[in-house]
Amino acid sequence: MLFNSAQFLIFFPVVLLVTYIIPARFRYLFLLAASYYFYMGWDPVYALLLLTVTAITYLSGLLLERIKHSGMEEARLVRSKKCVVAVSFVLNLGMLFWFKYFNFAERILAFVFRKVGVGIELPVIDIVLPVGISFFTFQALSYTVDVYRDEIYAEKNFFRYALYVSFFPQLVAGPIERSKNLLRQLAKPARFSWEKAREGLLLMMWGYFLKIVLADRIAVFVDQVYGNYASYPGWYLIVATVLFSIQIYCDFNGYSTIAVGAAKFLNIDLIENFNAPYLSSTVNGFWRKWHISLTTWFRDYVYIPLGGNRKGRFRKEMNRLIVFFLSGLWHGANVTYVVWGTLNGLYQLIADLLRPVRRRLLKGLQLNSRSLGYRVFSGLFTYTLVNISWVFFRADHLGDAAAILRSMATAGNAWIFFDESLFNCGLTESEFRLMIYCIGILLIADLAKHFGIRIRDVILRQDYPVRVICITAALCFILIFGIWGPTYDAASFIYFQF
Repeated sequence: MLFNSAQFLIFFPVVLLVTYIIPARFRYLFLLAASYYFYMGWDPVYALLLLTVTAITYLSGLLLERIKHSGMEEARLVRSKKCVVAVSFVLNLGMLFWFKYFNFAERILAFVFRKVGVGIELPVIDIVLPVGISFFTFQALSYTVDVYRDEIYAEKNFFRYALYVSFFPQLVAGPIERSKNLLRQLAKPARFSWEKAREGLLLMMWGYFLKIVLADRIAVFVDQVYGNYASYPGWYLIVATVLFSIQIYCDFNGYSTIAVGAAKFLNIDLIENFNAPYLSSTVNGFWRKWHISLTTWFRDYVYIPLGGNRKGRFRKEMNRLIVFFLSGLWHGANVTYVVWGTLNGLYQLIADLLRPVRRRLLKGLQLNSRSLGYRVFSGLFTYTLVNISWVFFRADHLGDAAAILRSMATAGNAWIFFDESLFNCGLTESEFRLMIYCIGILLIADLAKHFGIRIRDVILRQDYPVRVICITAALCFILIFGIWGPTYDAASFIYFQF
């Protein structure tokens, strides 16, 4: 079930109504049933996978709790706890590997066999990737580690824990929640809050604006150009790449924002997943503000256990490269995603190595790194680097990415900005101009967030008539300018495939 589908627009109000009508002690059971119904809208069979992941990590938590209070000697206790965590990780990551990476690994083996002249034909297995498997697997595994670290209690109620893993607003595309936040909130019966509901409504409307008005409109242009990049050389590809950076931001941020808003109606606070990342002045800063729930997951459960920055500079940089390699692999079973992730790690490695040189240059040229001009230049340079990496993320193959980058590097057709050629890439002139205006709205909103101003808080502080006018105007804008009509098909969110 998609957030931008008619089914969800019926499902969500019904869930809210029933949740607050039934007795408080049964609400988590109803939300669990609603969450499984939500997930089974794609394929009922894969609810068994979700249930299996839930059962394994639930039992792991109970075993860890029993071992803690077993009275065994310290060394044996630590070994036993590590064994439980290892089994949980092996089983869950094994299922993730089978569904998401088996065919990828098979293609790599077949390539290696061809190169060394081994005539082995590997069987082709048609495996359908379950929606959201990476998200709910990582969320469940974080619970196992948190119990191991004594950061959260082991949940005794299986159904409440199952709701933690399957909570429908963030089930299929995040944000990836921590047990310390979500499980503790689910332990208390949801109580309706008008304040949270008003905030949730504004968040959901903003998410729908990002997805339906912006991301889906931009996708028309980007798909046209990237789908036939040989016919759209140079500046066409530069424009399409810049627009793709905005498309994926609006698409993923749109889902996360709708998820956070929907949870607010249930009096649940989820982590904010984005914080104006394109206004960052460094790649490292970009990753502190992009997909925050995944970035912090890798930091807490991979980077720090590997040693973080505590083992010397070389280990620090290697640990960071490992994290970004894994982050790229997490995004998809394709070499392009691995290159994309590793490239972002290399950006930060090079920045660290060149930091002394940069400081000497700033001192020699008498430049102030805190000046507005320098920060704008750094922001544009960072955005350029991020866009180069997005080429690998968007391209189907490494060869395609290389060809696109060559075409962009030799761009000489700047006339397309003056002869209306850009209006022949899937969007009419009026649609293209509307897209630009909406990008301007996004920029204003992100600038406000960057300077600590939350526009929804400003709206909610106004008198009732002003709030009604703002909400009505925004709703009408989405309904009028969203991608609707007889040919509309509720486009999947990009991150569903991960």
